[in-house]
Amino acid sequence: MVNHNMKTLDAYLDEQLQNDEFREAWEDSQPEMDVIRAMVDARISQNLSQKELAERTGINQADISKLENGTRNPSLKLLKRLADGMGMTLKLEFVPKKSTQV
Repeated sequence: MVNHNMKTLDAYLDEQLQNDEFREAWEDSQPEMDVIRAMVDARISQNLSQKELAERTGINQADISKLENGTRNPSLKLLKRLADGMGMTLKLEFVPKKSTQV
């Protein structure tokens, strides 16, 4: 079954990315979105609720929620505590930018 809303969202995003100002803002937000996605995916992969992760880490559940919805930026120390609470190791990478030259 095709999710037509998602297809519409993808088409809208493709259209918006044609605008240079929007595209730059979108690209600037990608590292934060990647961190949020990684946090949520890791928690879900461990079958943990935010409340259970809070209990394991001593981090307030409301703060975990704020991290996951992007209203709070995590420190590296906080990310490490979250990783430890999920039995994981935090790994950060610096990756070369893709060349935009033709």
